[in-house]
Amino acid sequence: MLQNVVLGTGWLLAPRYPSRASTSEPAPVLEELQTQGPASGSGSIRITLKPTKVTRGCQNPAARVRARHPERVTPFRRPHAPHRARHPSQPSALTHQALSHSHGTPGSPELSPLSGSCFVPECPPDMPSSFLLHTLTAWIPSHFGAEKPGIWARWVTRGDRGDGTDNSVVSGAEIELFVNRLDSVESVLPYEYTAFDFCQASEGKRPSENLGQVLFGERIEPSPYKFMFNKEETCKLVCTKTYHTEKAEDKQKLEFLKKSMLLNYQHHWIVDNMPVTWCYDVEDGQRFCNPGFPIGCYITDKGHAKDACVINSEFHERDTFYIFNHVDIKIHYHVVETGSMGARLVAAKLEPKSFKHTHIDKPDCTGPPMDISNKASGEIQIAYTYSISFKEDKDIRWASRWDYILESMPHTHIQWFSIMNSLVIVLFLSGMVAMIMLRTLHKDIARYNQMDSTEDAQEEFGWKLVHGDIFRPPRKGMLLSVFLGSGTQILIMTFVTLFFACLGFLSPANRGALMTCAVVLWVLLGTPAGYVAARFYKSFGGEKWKTNVLLTSFLCPGIVFADFFIMNLILWGEGSSAAIPFGTLVAILALWFCISVPLTFIGAYFGFKKNAIEHPVRTNQIPRQIPEQSFYTKPLPGIVMGGILPFGCIFIQLFFILNSIWSHQMYYMFGFLFLVFIILVITCSEATILLCYFHLCAEDYHWQWRSFLTSGFTAVYFLIYAIHYFFSKLQITGTASTILYFGYTMIMVLIFFLFTGTIGFFACFWFVTKIYSVVKVD
Repeated sequence: MLQNVVLGTGWLLAPRYPSRASTSEPAPVLEELQTQGPASGSGSIRITLKPTKVTRGCQNPAARVRARHPERVTPFRRPHAPHRARHPSQPSALTHQALSHSHGTPGSPELSPLSGSCFVPECPPDMPSSFLLHTLTAWIPSHFGAEKPGIWARWVTRGDRGDGTDNSVVSGAEIELFVNRLDSVESVLPYEYTAFDFCQASEGKRPSENLGQVLFGERIEPSPYKFMFNKEETCKLVCTKTYHTEKAEDKQKLEFLKKSMLLNYQHHWIVDNMPVTWCYDVEDGQRFCNPGFPIGCYITDKGHAKDACVINSEFHERDTFYIFNHVDIKIHYHVVETGSMGARLVAAKLEPKSFKHTHIDKPDCTGPPMDISNKASGEIQIAYTYSISFKEDKDIRWASRWDYILESMPHTHIQWFSIMNSLVIVLFLSGMVAMIMLRTLHKDIARYNQMDSTEDAQEEFGWKLVHGDIFRPPRKGMLLSVFLGSGTQILIMTFVTLFFACLGFLSPANRGALMTCAVVLWVLLGTPAGYVAARFYKSFGGEKWKTNVLLTSFLCPGIVFADFFIMNLILWGEGSSAAIPFGTLVAILALWFCISVPLTFIGAYFGFKKNAIEHPVRTNQIPRQIPEQSFYTKPLPGIVMGGILPFGCIFIQLFFILNSIWSHQMYYMFGFLFLVFIILVITCSEATILLCYFHLCAEDYHWQWRSFLTSGFTAVYFLIYAIHYFFSKLQITGTASTILYFGYTMIMVLIFFLFTGTIGFFACFWFVTKIYSVVKVD
């Protein structure tokens, strides 16, 4: 059951299902699809695809994206690739033929780019409903089926009213409904739609997924639910499933269905690349729109209604499952009257219901709910039906059609609190660093230089004492340089990915785009990794350059891949749709070995070819003895304290990221996330510099590993929080799901450790180089 996920201050984050008394209709939310017909007559259909130029309003948190008059473009589907399965975001066959007929030549498609402006950090992030053309996926090999959302026009035809005006929307165009994997908040294991004994599509090819979708376990397939635009249906039969409990195969299918209802597995349907949502009322008059709906629900043997069983008072039989075998679908559309007439689909909503149909051949959707007793025997028949209706809405435009889903997630005020919390920490640290740099450090440098100029015989003191040892090569310099190379790779990848996400390229409409972008960027950023690792290893006095470049190429990526492969074996064993196919694993290895590794070698070649980094002071031959340290200046307490402040900047944002991964909530606040990323970089840098200065004043010159571990220790707090999140917020059950949760969490912790540690090292390296370059040393 969806629970209220509450932080310590008691904010409502994940709404419950509605109460039994809740019967209000879903609020309509909309979007537009435009068609354009011939000037006269209705003998042919001409459809103009119009991408949307995006501007973002920042005047208030409810500011919405406004669509401008776009230019016409030709379809992006290539006619010479008939073997490729069509993705839900591509034009249907009807549209493609119409376009070809309209333009005369179906040959060379031209795709005009969409333009848009990234919202500034102070602009609320709950406005990603207008999505830019996903040009980034043009880099992805066609093997992964890159999609280009933002250009959608299908399922709508026009006719002649008979009075000379050609502006009516008529029925006749088929609307395709696709089904995605089914998942649960109580299990990490998603399953394909075909793994369940539901009605199956008789024909239709499975759309191709991009790399990100495959890695996230998305499996989009055609559905058996077929309907025409503006043609309403009532209680139409899709199929009937019959189970004989004495047959082992039927019993196994029925038990799997019961288990999925017990774990609250959810359907995820797609219409026009939009999730089909189930909207219901929650506490305080709020309305929550869930991009999925449950298979069914269960009443325990003690009469407790689990999950969605609370919505209907007729669900009361003990130790009984109730399956939602009927859906009322409502398609909202927007009629456009600018230039030529057309219509666009702006929302698809449904309400799941349960009926035990009296006449299965001619269902009427009345009567008691479809119950399956846990101890039922004999023959059980389940008839799956649906009703479809259409509603015109003139208020909400196509560019804003995602808003009603995102607005139902009451997170914006919490995000602003998170930002303010982070900014307070940054201001505190900035004040401390400024005090050190402008006052203490400035006085130290002035005093040291004055002593040198007056040839004062006084003994040196403070951080200047260790100038002859400050750049002494650290122990395990090979490992540190490898970590720095991999951390640089992750740092640049994260920055570029979040920047593109901020611009709107990686919005929820572009399924799998975020992961695809991250993987491709990581592969292409092998050169900076090799270069940084080689430069620092050479400055540490290392000579085993072959070992260095091999470790940079294989150590950290190898650990991640090994963990990922073990998790994949578990998913294979469980038959989950999240299991990566063998072909995709081979493709990932090919990207790693054939692109990333050679690029790393190229970067290492240029890194070793350059001269070693010149330091402002010489290193003494004999190491200086480090005096006895107090408890606070010892390495371990400083490292443990150093990770607290950076973690304090991100823990609220971390909660939403974990929700999107494990609780299947949509994550769209990339503007906030990008701002938090910048704050995290500043906080890690300032905290490390602060502690580095204190240790240098205590005459401890071993700063290299300590600076890396100080900010890298934030990852340990990340791990602790992930463990707390597992036990307090999630309802995951089962050994396999638990192992998968912690297995994937360890991958995230390692990546975060390298990312934050690299920031701390570079900040401390810059600080040390700067202060010793302005001091006169004999």
